[in-house]
Amino acid sequence: MTGAFSDPETGVSTSKTAGLAMLGSPSWAKVTPSTRLTTRLGNLFRRAAVRSSTACRDRRARLFIERLQPSATDEIIDLGGGKGGYLAGILPYRGNVTIADVDPAVLNIASETYGFNTVCLDGADTFPIADGEYDVVFCSSVIEHITGPREVIFDILNSKQFAASARMAQANFAAEIRRIGKRYFVQTPYKYFPVEPHSFLPFFIVWLPRRWQIKLLAFFGRHWIKSVQADFRLLTIKDMHELFPDAEILLEHYCGFVKSIVAIKV
Repeated sequence: MTGAFSDPETGVSTSKTAGLAMLGSPSWAKVTPSTRLTTRLGNLFRRAAVRSSTACRDRRARLFIERLQPSATDEIIDLGGGKGGYLAGILPYRGNVTIADVDPAVLNIASETYGFNTVCLDGADTFPIADGEYDVVFCSSVIEHITGPREVIFDILNSKQFAASARMAQANFAAEIRRIGKRYFVQTPYKYFPVEPHSFLPFFIVWLPRRWQIKLLAFFGRHWIKSVQADFRLLTIKDMHELFPDAEILLEHYCGFVKSIVAIKV
């Protein structure tokens, strides 16, 4: 079932479009005589990642439109939407769409470039948003990065302590999504896909002790094709069921493996 969404309870596919889940935005390396072969191979991998990311985002956009049917009369918010480019490519609406993020600089771009409304999140447990304020909440590849205060999470070297911090933060984030939104679409990469999607490393890196994980990601950030910080805790299907008990859980498959998980409430 390559590149398809299915319901884990029934196994029924809800899409048949091929493509990988979002792999990120790898940077390009300059070819030099001493590194010609390895650099060309690395850039080839990067091109494949970009094409796969685009296909995945297009497929998820169609799923979002089909299932939630957002309209010009809906108040819509994209949590962690950054500069707003993703949602701008999905929806023709502007005045009823809000981008929420923790970075004021990217919110300025979302406002000036696309005309979106913006909300700056300050990292507090409660969003500065009223109950049920939005008809639709969209959140893609964000919740796995909600692992605790950024000023302290990189100092947590104990795996159990980091997991506890992440579980608490993610549970609160999910509860806030359910509080502010009447309908929602929340997507996250699956923990046990063979390739960890942030680093492009084999999935066993998620099983390593946190101290080793931080060191390895720092090392490969200097020598590998993708640099990433150890700020994420990937989720399982069980995790998503527990975080969103009132949602339908869909699974994205690639080459027979679960690639990502989507929680949908309509």
